[in-house]
Amino acid sequence: MALPLLGLGAAIVAAYAGGKISENKQKSAGIVGAFPGETKLQITPVDGAILICGVYGFFEHSGIWCDGKIVELKGNGLVRAISPERFVGERSGDTIYIAGDASGNPFVGAEAMQRAVAEVYQYYDYDVIKCNCHQFSWRCVSGSTEVLTRFSELNAKLSSYFSSPVYWYPMSSC
Repeated sequence: MALPLLGLGAAIVAAYAGGKISENKQKSAGIVGAFPGETKLQITPVDGAILICGVYGFFEHSGIWCDGKIVELKGNGLVRAISPERFVGERSGDTIYIAGDASGNPFVGAEAMQRAVAEVYQYYDYDVIKCNCHQFSWRCVSGSTEVLTRFSELNAKLSSYFSSPVYWYPMSSC
């Protein structure tokens, strides 16, 4: 019985270490200026802003801010608009973070809100690798249907698109 638990523990440690290495690479490459939890400056979301919250300390879930709601691709494939409380309440994180520049200005794709709202109530064949929340958020921002698997890929796309390192700021109360 102890052997499977040791294997699970080793896998968790390896995943954590791999995440830290990835974060260091993203910072040194100028892709990310501040990861979630690294800055105390709170900013207010604006329509079309890109948001994330934590999931079990190992993953991030993303969505788009639209008129006081967050449009997300849920794990069952439904695109829906939900309250900020529900966005974090259905996950393990307790803080919503907004992507922005070094001055605290949220990143907003020109048509992100319109694209997100147009997708509400649509169903997709959700897949953690091929059709996930990060790919949905990126499609809303850019209009591109590229496959994004990981949070680091979303960071790289956002940094390139907005020509700036990504800073993840805690959301202020609205």
